[in-house]
Amino acid sequence: MVNRNAKVILKKDIKRRVFNGHPWVYDNEIEKIEGSFEDGDIVLVYTFANQFLGIGYINTKSKITVRLLSRKPVEINREFIKNRILQAIRNRYSITRENAYRVIFGEADGLPGLIVDKFDEYLTIQFNTLGINKLKNLILEVLVEIFSPAGIFERTEGNAVKKEGLEEFSGWIYGSGPELIPFEINGIKFLADTKGQKTGAFLDQRENARKLREFAHDKICLDCFSYTGNFGMHLLSGGAKHVTFVDYSERAIEVAKEIAKLNGFDKDRMDFVVANAFDYLKSSYEKSKKYDIVVLDPPSFAKSASSRDAAFKGYKEINYRSMKLLKSDGLLATASCTQVVSQSEFESILVDAAIDAKVLLRLIYRGGQPVDHPQVYNILETMYLKFLILQVSPINN
Repeated sequence: MVNRNAKVILKKDIKRRVFNGHPWVYDNEIEKIEGSFEDGDIVLVYTFANQFLGIGYINTKSKITVRLLSRKPVEINREFIKNRILQAIRNRYSITRENAYRVIFGEADGLPGLIVDKFDEYLTIQFNTLGINKLKNLILEVLVEIFSPAGIFERTEGNAVKKEGLEEFSGWIYGSGPELIPFEINGIKFLADTKGQKTGAFLDQRENARKLREFAHDKICLDCFSYTGNFGMHLLSGGAKHVTFVDYSERAIEVAKEIAKLNGFDKDRMDFVVANAFDYLKSSYEKSKKYDIVVLDPPSFAKSASSRDAAFKGYKEINYRSMKLLKSDGLLATASCTQVVSQSEFESILVDAAIDAKVLLRLIYRGGQPVDHPQVYNILETMYLKFLILQVSPINN
């Protein structure tokens, strides 16, 4: 599988990031490329001093021109893919006994561009780069051997995929299954929507939602950016008096209603609202609504450094609005899911919002990613999720 005729030679003074374990080689870090190749081929990478650095797949259409698969001169074949996936499973420890978890998390598991989630007896998969897409058949063979799934659903979509030169695709590529795939997290029934976002459901907040459930009993709650209701369902299962789910997607709200029915939650304990969360928070404040718990789990406000300022403003606004909606000593459960905004920056934004809202913030819980979304310190992009539960109290108490 390796094109040994093609040789990528790096510039002399590139950042140590690549030598210290990061798998990305940018176009401006390459001195020259020798030999013939096609985009998506697996090529050899050498330092300026002609020392072997690794093997990775190439795409000259991308600013990330090479993504390294191995630092050893190995063959990238079925055995290599199988070993990588088995190692990823071992690295998940006891979480593999659960009904749903992330099997492969791209670069963090040594398979850049690949995302695989397990939902009960089904797998959903994303091939986000041209190079990993060329390995699709081998990857599928190995996944079928290891998991014997009833079906594998592929969801390869988005601007990043188009930039890679890939055609978008969504559909069953092995076996078949339902449009809404049932699974369980923390004893709660959920549905992964094959027509929804990403792989159909977000598994990275499972531990944070379980923690928040501990505070739910008899509380009136607001779940903003709820998608299909992960946090809100945990609150209901923890005995919340009432939960309002808010999301801009009508389909997501309809799926959330189905999930609530599956779990037998009393419909009088919940409301479902299709609305822009920014607008809803503002209108709730104007109507003097008050909550015991407000959850903010927004999508990534910053995909790149160029959108940092807009992200900072967005985070500050929704958190400020939420602080004003909380009863005295109420809880704000707030998250950021972009690596572009660091933990310290996110917490600084919250402090600024609290100063403007004239409230005190008391940290109750600081969470992050579960073990199936591994964080590799050498690859900062893998460290994206911040989550805090904060008690919010008026300064003049």
